[in-house]
Amino acid sequence: MDSAVYLATLFLYGLNFALQVLFIFSVIELYRNQRMSIWRHLFNFSMYCLMISGAYYSFLFFNGDIGKINVHYLFPYLISLLVYFSINVSLIFLFFFFLGQVFKGALELGVLKEACVGYSVTLLLSMVLAILLSEEKYFGLSLFIILVTILSIVFKKFLELYQLISNRANKDHLTGLYNHGFFKETLKEQFSDCKLLKQPLALAFLDLDDFKKYNDRNGHLQGDRLLTFFGKLLQKAVEGMNFTVARYGGEEFAILMPNTTKEDAYAFLNRLRKEVNDTYFEGVEHIPYRCLSFSCGIAEMEKDMYESEELIHRADQALYYAKAQGKNNVQLYDKHNMCLDEIKFKQDLEALEQQVKFFLSKDVYTYRHSKRVFKYALEFGSRLDELTDHERQTLILGALIHDIGKIEVPRDILNKRGKLEKHEWEIIKKHVTWGREIVAAEKRFDDLLPLVELHHERYDGKGYPYGLKGEEIPKLARILCIIDSFDAMTTERPYQPTKTFEEALEEIERCAGTQFDPVYAAKFIAFVRKHYLPLAEMEQLN
Repeated sequence: MDSAVYLATLFLYGLNFALQVLFIFSVIELYRNQRMSIWRHLFNFSMYCLMISGAYYSFLFFNGDIGKINVHYLFPYLISLLVYFSINVSLIFLFFFFLGQVFKGALELGVLKEACVGYSVTLLLSMVLAILLSEEKYFGLSLFIILVTILSIVFKKFLELYQLISNRANKDHLTGLYNHGFFKETLKEQFSDCKLLKQPLALAFLDLDDFKKYNDRNGHLQGDRLLTFFGKLLQKAVEGMNFTVARYGGEEFAILMPNTTKEDAYAFLNRLRKEVNDTYFEGVEHIPYRCLSFSCGIAEMEKDMYESEELIHRADQALYYAKAQGKNNVQLYDKHNMCLDEIKFKQDLEALEQQVKFFLSKDVYTYRHSKRVFKYALEFGSRLDELTDHERQTLILGALIHDIGKIEVPRDILNKRGKLEKHEWEIIKKHVTWGREIVAAEKRFDDLLPLVELHHERYDGKGYPYGLKGEEIPKLARILCIIDSFDAMTTERPYQPTKTFEEALEEIERCAGTQFDPVYAAKFIAFVRKHYLPLAEMEQLN
């Protein structure tokens, strides 16, 4: 309906008046929809300004007459609507393109189809309004308001029906909270928004303590009542806040907190935990804490995270740590507390060794390369004091498995002597995506995903697969990129000459700040010169 009003006022009173009407409508919408981020409101306002301006100038270009409605010469109206429509659709597709969301053909066709129908109705309504206003100002306006009111009631009924169906799809039937699927979609959207605007984003996972014991003692029906009761407590706790609460699964719940630091999230959740402890529910006196309680893990989005799954993984680790501390407590994700124990590290290392051994029968070069990169990561990582034990172990494991995706690359391309063709190089580049898919099959290796997928990203943003830049690339992936490139340069390859250690170090130094992180490039150069160059010089003498 808004577009019909904008176009009608544009045709009758010109550009300035139409933009004034747009401004008033935008202020009203800002007040009505405060949950939507301010930058989205600004985007919508800017988009409509461009649409109205484009429609106005195209209308004048094709001899349209502002102030009069000529029903015998509709061409300028159709052209201005087409321009209005084209700008709208183009900007929407550009918006999603820059957010990294790729449309499929069927979806694009569906969007265009719906938009064509909507804008046909818009043109009709704008023409009706313009004619009524020009012929019978007050009567025409009254008649249009009646028409729009009737249509609004009809659309409202359709919207209510849609909302009902949507709620059934998005809400958990037991607690009335959002369900797992809706939460994951909302998290992706909020993650993109907060990353773009450089705003904090906190995620909390809550797990009802000893729920299984309560269920076994009191029965499943009473257990369901407890889940419903707890869901209502959470819903009440976030009233008036821009938080999203969901039942994540079983007795696990999630709270997504945009524009909230982990410290603020901790204060909120710890206060809520105490309130829950003081809230009675039938039967809780028989479980260990003799009160209703939950364990909670909190993680905050960091600037080098590149997808929302990393935030989920960290919040999940923090929750696991909270339960390990005796339950009924809130824990922030802390790399120092989450470090792997030696036994688990050795088990993971053995499991990854088995996967890398697949290369022995297909591509012995990649097998040896992986082992050398692993060795460099082990030695270099142990000398980086800023790394935690957990980060050091993640770097080592990631170095070993980083090229696992090359298992999917045809043997003739892997072993080709001479320069690769363009299409062959495109296949090689896909190994990072295939590697991610292989490693993601085992949840315990989630921390390795950024190293496997992003070790070919460049510091200047010209790498692949995403073109991430600077600190958008996770720290460990930036380190691995240097180690991987060094070994590639100093090892004989079918399609490029081998460099000496000194030549490779000069190349890394030259590319620091473009291909490589300059800080870690300098540290790696110093490490190799101290521990490897003397050995290399001795070998050359011998």
